[in-house]
Amino acid sequence: MINGETLKQAIISGANNIQISKSRINDLNIFPVPDGDTGTNMSMTIVAASVALQNSEADDVATVSQMTASAMLRGARGNSGVITSLLFRGISKGLEGKTEASGEDIVNALGLGVEAAYNAVTKPTEGTILTVARMAYEAGLEALETEEDPAALWEIICDEAAYALEQTPKMLPVLKKAGVVDAGGKGILTIFEGMLSVFRDGVVIEYEESEAPEETSEDFFRSAAAEFDQVINFTYCTEFIVGRDPECETDPNELRLFLETIGDSIVLVADDEIIKVHVHTEQPGNAMQRGLEFGQLLTVKVENMKEQHKNAKIENEKMKAQAQAQKEEPKKPEFAAPTEEYGFVAVAAGDGIKDLFCELGCKQVVSGGQSMNPSTDDIYAAVMATPAKKVFILPNNKNIIMAAQQTVALVSDRECVIVPTKTIPQGLSALLVFDPESDTDTNVENMKAAAKNVATGQVTFAARDSEFGSKKIKEGEIIGLNNGKLSVTEKSPNKALYKLCKQMIDKDMSFVTLIAGEDVSDEEAQEAVEMLEDKFSDQVDITFIKGGQPIYYYIFSVE
Repeated sequence: MINGETLKQAIISGANNIQISKSRINDLNIFPVPDGDTGTNMSMTIVAASVALQNSEADDVATVSQMTASAMLRGARGNSGVITSLLFRGISKGLEGKTEASGEDIVNALGLGVEAAYNAVTKPTEGTILTVARMAYEAGLEALETEEDPAALWEIICDEAAYALEQTPKMLPVLKKAGVVDAGGKGILTIFEGMLSVFRDGVVIEYEESEAPEETSEDFFRSAAAEFDQVINFTYCTEFIVGRDPECETDPNELRLFLETIGDSIVLVADDEIIKVHVHTEQPGNAMQRGLEFGQLLTVKVENMKEQHKNAKIENEKMKAQAQAQKEEPKKPEFAAPTEEYGFVAVAAGDGIKDLFCELGCKQVVSGGQSMNPSTDDIYAAVMATPAKKVFILPNNKNIIMAAQQTVALVSDRECVIVPTKTIPQGLSALLVFDPESDTDTNVENMKAAAKNVATGQVTFAARDSEFGSKKIKEGEIIGLNNGKLSVTEKSPNKALYKLCKQMIDKDMSFVTLIAGEDVSDEEAQEAVEMLEDKFSDQVDITFIKGGQPIYYYIFSVE
């Protein structure tokens, strides 16, 4: 039997395990747009439960599972986090009233979780976290015919989850093409494996903030060179590996002595087969030419350090600002009694966009969007701070809709209405058609229709190397999304904006609203507006807003 303490430690272990692995799970995301990554969302969701359990003295499985479900419901972030919370909510229902749980109880409870997760998704897609959880449950159910030990059954569940994960590329061609498995499936397997460590071995997987990925030999070579990188005396960081010619008897130190005449920060490592070289120089060609005297060049890498240093300083300032913002976590909005007939809550990032939603009638704007999905509890707090009997919630991002929907179950003293907007322009258009004289159903239908009639363009950067269609996309490349579909790649945000507008503006369109992000300078924004006016003003009216949103250089609507 599994008692409450064992279940508690298992959930804490599962949370720790996915915290350790969240970056690797994030890397499985195949779409290059920077988003609320799967590993991070699932980790934050179950860590909410881990924190609650660590401060609890609950000693029966019913209480432990109920606390877990409640904390995960409130902490759920992104679609993957919501689905994870639903799996554990089902487990909680299956363990209601139980002091201890048998193997059969655990398996049946997981089945309720799988059912809840599938029911929450309008069109379940196989080859995802849903498939991995379902196949794992089905294997556990079949094993009940011959096995009753909870630890043994959970091991069978984990083994089948691992097998199911391996099958996900066969079910989803986009995974197969990218050569990865489903990120959500990997996340739930990681949680289950963390729990197995306690069920089977009695060992809680520990997590420490300082844990880092294992250093590779290339990382070591680079870190050795990095000791010299305090001052940039030369422009080009040059690295290459020479496959040694067995007939060349020249001492590799000769190469080192030559490199010292043309650069600094030299690291040279040689064995019988290869010579690895790192040097900072103004003459990378000369360095490689001398290297050719020792054999063939196997790999070559040349980087402009001054440009990198400039970009690194900018990125470092951003990271500092983000870290400071996390430390200065905003206070929860204060409760407001429902005295007005209706009110609005929107999810948005960027001061300009937030101000715009407020001007259009939103009492509360939840900070969030792409790469920063708010939790169910964040949305709940905003609803409870809105003094209205009916609160319309505009998620404005497809990865936030499920978290918004979970809010409905938490609210008892006012009505919550979800308008499933997927972009900022959709949210703005939905707000504009709201009619206080119409009933709720009519308003929802009108708001949905308005959102559907808005075409949304977005210009951002590729967060990872990827491949779509026949085109390979490199990390950092500027990309344009036409209603969420990647359709443009370019070298600069303004060029991508122009290409995207050419695609999306036709003779039936009348209005374009351009929203500039925080990384767009006033000069670049002015140039973009002038470009659009020059090319399209005879077709559409153009409105410009300084939105200040992160991630996206530009968001624009076409109506």
